[in-house]
Amino acid sequence: MSRETTTKPVREGLAHKRAAILAAARELFVAHGVERTSMDAVAAAAGVSKRTVYDYYGDKHGLLMAVIVDAGESLLVTLRQAIDDHLADDAGIDDTAGLERALTSFACELGTSMLASSDYTATVRLITENAAVLTELRTHPLNVAPEEAVAERLAHFATRGLLETDDPRLAADHFNALTTLLAFSGQQVDGEDPDRVRRIMTDGVHAFMRAYGAR
Repeated sequence: MSRETTTKPVREGLAHKRAAILAAARELFVAHGVERTSMDAVAAAAGVSKRTVYDYYGDKHGLLMAVIVDAGESLLVTLRQAIDDHLADDAGIDDTAGLERALTSFACELGTSMLASSDYTATVRLITENAAVLTELRTHPLNVAPEEAVAERLAHFATRGLLETDDPRLAADHFNALTTLLAFSGQQVDGEDPDRVRRIMTDGVHAFMRAYGAR
């Protein structure tokens, strides 16, 4: 991906302008590809000047990263809300059967939310198509934040004797691999079947509990 650069410092900008730029960039990047989308086109679609786009995001690479990070932050909010809804301390989870039901509800809600999110489906496509130039994603905090949020809950249930694990972070990675990654990796997310996603999530949680559930 060629990079249109500017030496001017990136500034915070107004929230509504930033949101408009990100929405326009996401739509154009997905429709035409990052290489074939000009900063002029993004500015015109967002209703701002090209200078504003450069001032806010630095260059096209910075804009692409901002689109992906924005979607990742939204997904993290969704994840944490699903955790609060299904896995909170006061959720009434008292045995391994109850924990499996709660984890299944959590995984299914998260999976269907991801499937229904146009931001998520667009971001998956952008990451897949531009992986070679998005090396900074490997060390970005958002790359580990979802697993760490799940790991905190798994550690809680291990402390209560419902799970057997000395490494909640590894358990979270396994949980993710059996559910979200299995449901969406390598798939055209916007063509997924919600029922298929729920089946994978349900079966994945069952496999996870067979491996980690307290005996």
